[in-house]
Amino acid sequence: MERVRHRVVDLAFALAWTLVRRLPERTVTWLFQLAADRTFCRNGRGVRRLRGNLAAVRPEAGEAQIDELTHAGMRSYLRYWQEAFRLPEWSDEEIVGRVRTVNEKVLRDAYAAGQGVICALPHLANYDHAGAWAGLTGMPVSTVAERLQPESLFDRFIAYRKKLGMEVLPLTGGDDDVTGVLADRLRAGGFVCLVADRDLSERGVPVTFFGRPSRMPAGPAALSLKTGAPLIPATLHYDGPELVITFHDVVDPEGGAAAMTQRCADAFALGIAEHPQDWHMLQRIFLDG
Repeated sequence: MERVRHRVVDLAFALAWTLVRRLPERTVTWLFQLAADRTFCRNGRGVRRLRGNLAAVRPEAGEAQIDELTHAGMRSYLRYWQEAFRLPEWSDEEIVGRVRTVNEKVLRDAYAAGQGVICALPHLANYDHAGAWAGLTGMPVSTVAERLQPESLFDRFIAYRKKLGMEVLPLTGGDDDVTGVLADRLRAGGFVCLVADRDLSERGVPVTFFGRPSRMPAGPAALSLKTGAPLIPATLHYDGPELVITFHDVVDPEGGAAAMTQRCADAFALGIAEHPQDWHMLQRIFLDG
């Protein structure tokens, strides 16, 4: 049964990548919003988890406000998937033209110094679009992907991100030492982007996030300390048809990896608090519930 389920999932994604890009954008938007609305109404485990996470972001909000925010969050999440299926068909001009940046000089100045740059991001809006934009504007991205099941689906996502111009390394199960490869890229002056608001290893650094205990991966901070490459948190949000990328100040290395990870968490919290509907966190992130 598990093999059959994996096969069905893979075929569903293959069909979506084929059909969604062929339909008019207005039609696709309507379909994905309808799917988001129905998913919200079913109130499954992912929706309930999203609601709880958003309640931590907005503890002062009432139940009706959190429901409204959760509904908007599901629409934003399905927008990510809509764009994922259509991004490979966008022209370079569309990919770059639909991005607006805040504090981009922080990133460009760090990159121009030639020591490489690490960008840490939370699960906000569309980080694949951000990666494609970076490559098209002179900063090709190296990143890491969580291994998915079935393996064929993981391969599809690797191919999708490579088509967007990114170098993608599997987090586990690959032939190379991921940390070593990323360190080499940084020492060569490269650009490494890591989604870093959820600990997948259960060995992450304890942080305080929205006043509650959580864990986040120490990888971005450890790479920065190992290579000397500056660590820059970035947060994303949607503004109409645009993706807005905000670059925060370079993380102070004082205090080591734990302190740096907390500073990243603080930057993530700033961006999420301003645009909570675009935080696609449908998994458990807080240790106290």
